[in-house]
Amino acid sequence: MEEGLRNVVIVGSGPAGLTAALYAARAELKPLVVAGEQWGGQLMITSDVENFPGFPKGIKGPELMQLMRQQAERFGAEIVDVNVEKIDLKSRPFKVTVRGREIETHAAILATGASSRWLDLPNEKRLIGAGLSSCATCDGFFFKGKELVVVGGGDSAMEEASFLTKFASKVTVVHRRDTLRASKIMQERAKKNPKISFVFDTVVADVLGKDHVEGVRLKNIKTGEEKDFKTDGVFVAIGHKPNTDFLSGQIALDKKGYIVVTNQTRTNIAGVFVAGDVQDYRYRQAITAAGLGCMASIDAEKWLEEKGLIGSHKSSVWKD
Repeated sequence: MEEGLRNVVIVGSGPAGLTAALYAARAELKPLVVAGEQWGGQLMITSDVENFPGFPKGIKGPELMQLMRQQAERFGAEIVDVNVEKIDLKSRPFKVTVRGREIETHAAILATGASSRWLDLPNEKRLIGAGLSSCATCDGFFFKGKELVVVGGGDSAMEEASFLTKFASKVTVVHRRDTLRASKIMQERAKKNPKISFVFDTVVADVLGKDHVEGVRLKNIKTGEEKDFKTDGVFVAIGHKPNTDFLSGQIALDKKGYIVVTNQTRTNIAGVFVAGDVQDYRYRQAITAAGLGCMASIDAEKWLEEKGLIGSHKSSVWKD
């Protein structure tokens, strides 16, 4: 990593982070991207992406992320595959600690994303992308005429189940409680759908299949009885967790841990911008994340220009 005070440091390397890097690099801000040891975001565990514009035949998730990275690097973005150890957004300039080194930056773009909550089952990681998914919008198309299982009982699960009936012949919702947690309107919509059925008081004890999901092992939590249930795919809809633990006490977060946006991509801290799923809990799509990355980078560039900070190495020029 180059020495000196940075114009902008981008934390995160999914579609939001890499798009922000591309725009910042083209604006000659010479951005540093702290990508994480497992760079690329959730698309790195997504097999086929068919809804990202510009790829009419579809593209593998990891391949798409590699192309986005190469494009950002082509224009001068510096990308390091390390994790942020600590960040100090209360000092000026900001300080980002990486592998024991403290990097100073005028502006920061936070694009750390959100992680799907999984079930922590024996075969889960092995089958992600092979019939096991956490995004109906992303993967539902691949299950035309198939029978599916949706795990969860909240609004997200009802939305996923209802959406999947556009493709699947049958959707079975498995919920650990005896009643759904979803809002009344979402419950009624799902219950009225003839393609959706429910299994209550039950958890998924394991996902079955060698190379692709072939079924699930269901366990009744009241009786302890287990049985195998045939299915072509499983969609886990028990929520997402924004990757903001390292930001605790540093920036305004909502009750779920998502970064609060005050105006477009601006946060409650001047000079700190946000993009992607770390603030967007509604859409959670690669294309919307990329769009927000573009917006955050443009907002950061304009802010740096307004403050006269681009290329400056004098922290004394800070005026909020």
